[in-house]
Amino acid sequence: MSDASSAENARARRSLLPALGALSAFGPLSMDLYIPALPALGHELHTTEALAQVTMSACLIGLALGQLLWGPISDRYGRRRPLLWAVAGFAVASLVCAVSPSIELLILVRLLQGLCGAAGMAIARAVVHDVYAGAEATAAFAALTAIAGAAPVLAPLLGGALLTFTDWRGLFVALGAIGALLLLTAALFVPETHPRAERTTGGLGNDLRGIGAALGNGPFMVFALTLGLASAGFFTYLQMSSFVMQNQFGVDAQGFALIFAVNAGGIMLGAWISRRLARRPSRTSGTEGRGRLDARRVVLISLTLGTAAAAAVLLSGLLHSPLPWLLAPLFLLVGLHGVNNPTLTALALGRITRGAGSASAVLGTLAALLGALVPPLLSRAGVSATLMGATMLVAFAAALALLAATGRITRARG
Repeated sequence: MSDASSAENARARRSLLPALGALSAFGPLSMDLYIPALPALGHELHTTEALAQVTMSACLIGLALGQLLWGPISDRYGRRRPLLWAVAGFAVASLVCAVSPSIELLILVRLLQGLCGAAGMAIARAVVHDVYAGAEATAAFAALTAIAGAAPVLAPLLGGALLTFTDWRGLFVALGAIGALLLLTAALFVPETHPRAERTTGGLGNDLRGIGAALGNGPFMVFALTLGLASAGFFTYLQMSSFVMQNQFGVDAQGFALIFAVNAGGIMLGAWISRRLARRPSRTSGTEGRGRLDARRVVLISLTLGTAAAAAVLLSGLLHSPLPWLLAPLFLLVGLHGVNNPTLTALALGRITRGAGSASAVLGTLAALLGALVPPLLSRAGVSATLMGATMLVAFAAALALLAATGRITRARG
C-alpha cells in the first residue's frame, strides 16, 4: 500500500510543475499575445503610444497589487480554492476586454484582468515553497520559468497569426479561451498543499503583519529589490520593443512576433542554464554541505552580462545601427531574465519560514510595479531604441550595484 502511495505521490509531483508553470504564465500571456497589435490598438482607439502602453501597465499594476491580495488569502484559506476563483475571473475579464469600446474602459478592465491573473503567479510560487526546499526549490523555480517561458515564445506567434484574420479584440477572445483551459488545468492537477494547521488566522491586521514581516526581512528584501530592478529592465523591453521595431525599423506585426518569439526562447534557455547550475556540484567547495554553486554569484555574473548588453543596446540606438546590431544584445538581455528570475526568487523565498504566500506577494509586487510604472513614464515624449537601451542600462546597473553592495547580509546563507 505504501509503495502504491509513493508512486501516486511521485506522479502528482511530476504533473504539478507543468501545471504551476502554465499558471505562472499569466503575466506573459496577458501581455505578449497582443503586443504585436499595440500600434493598431492605439490607432483604432484614437490614442497615443503612451496610453496604449498604459493598457499593459494597468495589467502589470493589477498583477502587482493582486499578488498582495492573493498571497495572504492563500496563507489563510489554502492555495487551491482562491486559485480556481481567480483563474475563472481572468477568463471573464479577458472577454470583457474584447468588447471594450474605449481606451479608458480597456485600461480599467485590464487592471481587473491583472488582479485575477496575479493569483496564478503568487500562488504557484507559494506551492513550490510548500513542496520543495533548498537547491531543489531553485531547480523547481527554474522549471517553472522554463515552462512559463514557452508563453512568450508561443503568445506573439499566435497573436501574429491571429492578426492575419482578426484584430486586437480577437486576441482577447483567445485570452479568454486560454483562461478557461488554465482553469481546467488548475482543477485537475493542483492539489491543496497548505495544511490547515499551518494556515494563518485573523483578519486584515494579521495579513498586514505577514507582509510586514517580509518587508522587515533584510536579506529577503535585498533579493526582492534586485529582482524588481532587473525586472524593470525586462519589462522595458516588453513595453517598448514593439514600437521600436515597428515604428523605427519598419518591421510588420508578423515579423515582430517572430523576433519576439526568438528572444523569448532565450528565457527558456536561461532557465535551463539556471536549473543546471542549481544541480551542479561546486568545484571550489571543500565541504559537502556547500556542494552547490553559489546562487548569489550566478546572479552577479548574470547582472554584469546584462549591464554590458544594455550598454550595447544604448550604443546601437545612439549610432542608429542596423537592426541586427540591436537584436543581438537584446537576445542576451531577455535570456538573462531566465537566469535572474528563478535564482533570485529561490534566494528570496529561501529566507522565509512562514507566510510564504505573503512573501511571494511582496516579491511579485515589487517586480511588477517597477515594470508597470517606469516604461510608460519615460515614454511620454515617444519611444526609441536609445530610450529603451538607456532605461535597461540604468535598471540592470542598479540591480548589480545593490546586490554587490550588500554582500554582508546576502551571503549569510548563500
